[in-house]
Amino acid sequence: MTNRNSQVLNTVLIIVGGGLLIYAIAADNAHPYFKIGGLIIIMIGLYRATNHWAATKDDHKEDENQE
Repeated sequence: MTNRNSQVLNTVLIIVGGGLLIYAIAADNAHPYFKIGGLIIIMIGLYRATNHWAATKDDHKEDENQE
């Protein structure tokens, strides 16, 4: 269950970071820190997601061996 919660958190981080970037690009007087914050949040979400994917990439092989 923690893997599912972790993936939900990663997805939320990516979406929030993307939202900040879109806001910073679309708004006329948006502070540049919104762009920086959006990029950092997206990168944290992507880093966590790729670490999870790398750790669980061979899970399907374990399921095949148990059958």
